[in-house]
Amino acid sequence: MKSIGPRSRRLKNGRLFQALLAGAGAMVMACGAARAQAPAPDAPDRQLQGRQLQAQPAPGQAGNSQGTGELPELRLDTRVIPLGGALKTPEVWAAFKARFVTDQGRVVDTANGMISHSEGQGYGMLAAVAANDREGFERIWGWTRANLMVRDDKLLAWRWDPDKRPGVGDMNNATDGDILVAWALTEAGELWNNVAYRVEARRIAVEVGRKTVLFKTRWGALLLPSIFGFGAEQRPDGPVVNVSYWVFPAFPRLYLVAPEIDWAGLSRSGMELLAKGRFGPAQLPTEWMSARGATLKPAEGFPQNFGYNAIRIPLYMAWAGLGDRNDYAPFVKLWSPGGKGAGVVDARTGRSQGMNESGYASIAALTLCAVNGAPAPEDFLRPRANENYYPAILHLMSVIAMQMRYPNCLRGAGR
Repeated sequence: MKSIGPRSRRLKNGRLFQALLAGAGAMVMACGAARAQAPAPDAPDRQLQGRQLQAQPAPGQAGNSQGTGELPELRLDTRVIPLGGALKTPEVWAAFKARFVTDQGRVVDTANGMISHSEGQGYGMLAAVAANDREGFERIWGWTRANLMVRDDKLLAWRWDPDKRPGVGDMNNATDGDILVAWALTEAGELWNNVAYRVEARRIAVEVGRKTVLFKTRWGALLLPSIFGFGAEQRPDGPVVNVSYWVFPAFPRLYLVAPEIDWAGLSRSGMELLAKGRFGPAQLPTEWMSARGATLKPAEGFPQNFGYNAIRIPLYMAWAGLGDRNDYAPFVKLWSPGGKGAGVVDARTGRSQGMNESGYASIAALTLCAVNGAPAPEDFLRPRANENYYPAILHLMSVIAMQMRYPNCLRGAGR
């Protein structure tokens, strides 16, 4: 199988990440994150209402423009929906599990040296809950707990390499992976009425809030990509953020286990960063942005691209039912017929290099469904049999999100 090319997708790949850490100093700096009370998940946050609108009878469809000639107001389904059992096509999960999950429960990144990481383990656990596959969940969680929960706190080491001994050579965390695992445990605790899962979810979620969230900044609550390497104390352009680490659909669910963390504040800040962090002719966010000054800038030392990380932003927005038409506009333009399609876009020039595996296009289909009510492609629900881990898991997450929030778009999709 063909690799997806230079690993600009993940900061956490190899030498770029190590160079950042080496230059960051010798000590881990605590974030000093102050906790704030979040509103109950069933009470819409007043400051989000401009972007998070009331649900419509037919999710994924626009409201009435009332003959004004303007595009109708976008009204998304904003309900807080449990994940358990949401996947109506379990064969998609079965196919993914057969190809990428070992008998021990390790989720294998086939295009990245066959390593495993907290992101993949978290996605796998989420998919198992959505498929109501407790055995699969237990297998993945058991491997995760035994091999990645090796730090002196409740966060996860981000990477495990089968060719190294020990498998964990870098004890830094990846905050998106921590959030995904905590979210999956929260959902599993509710679906299977398991107190132990909820306890573990709380421990991770509280640690995320305590160690990786900066609550008092000019941008509101900021989520650091990891404990070490991205803060103002460690980089001259810090704090550096990546909006694709804002796993928007997780936040109202994590409230159930850690209500003292301002998850709604994180949602607000993520949407604000997305609105202000638009660069170049395509007006897309770059993967890594400096939030040090009064305006956002592409972070130093990273490619100024919208790429393999950032493609997840509209996935998480649509999955959560967040955003207005303007928030989605750059993605819709990129992925509408006549656009450039799924690809890595250079923010400076607007030039695009295609992402060859079709799983990436699943996020485009989800986005166009949420914004325009566009029907899903006929093969949307079919497993991606010959693709690598990352496009395959993004396809699976997109299927779950569409089945949860936008089932009207699936009427013509075959199985």
